[in-house]
Amino acid sequence: MAKGKIHLTRHGKRELEEELEQLIATRPEMAQRIATAREFGDLSENAEYSAARELQNRTESRIREIQTILENCSIIKSTSDGKVGLGDTVIVTDGAKKREFKVVSAVEADPGNGKISDKSPLGEQLIGKKVGDQVSIAAPRSKKVYEIVEINHDL
Repeated sequence: MAKGKIHLTRHGKRELEEELEQLIATRPEMAQRIATAREFGDLSENAEYSAARELQNRTESRIREIQTILENCSIIKSTSDGKVGLGDTVIVTDGAKKREFKVVSAVEADPGNGKISDKSPLGEQLIGKKVGDQVSIAAPRSKKVYEIVEINHDL
């Protein structure tokens, strides 16, 4: 991960800190799994050992990634200027139904849970807009137009 300032919401930082704590807590269990698998014999043909080492490597990699993010992050400050900014929750309508999105940095993005990156097509369109503004996004088979109906500065 490249060094530099990584923007996070307070909530996003807390989530990463909790994940880091949980991952670190699994270290003794992983060490035990490796030790137990080692007892199964020849390590070159030991699937349990290979799986345990792979899990340990993935976990340690994620720990380092989170530590780097936390060391290089800055917390997003709320703006109350009436415009959509990083960390804001935005309610939009396409005329038929309302949708809610939280505009976050790429590190926190989770589209399945309504957290969209400020670098995504919709996120880029929303940043700087205010209630009543419309944004249009090219969808696979059409163009989607949303009107902003509410902005919550809820960092």
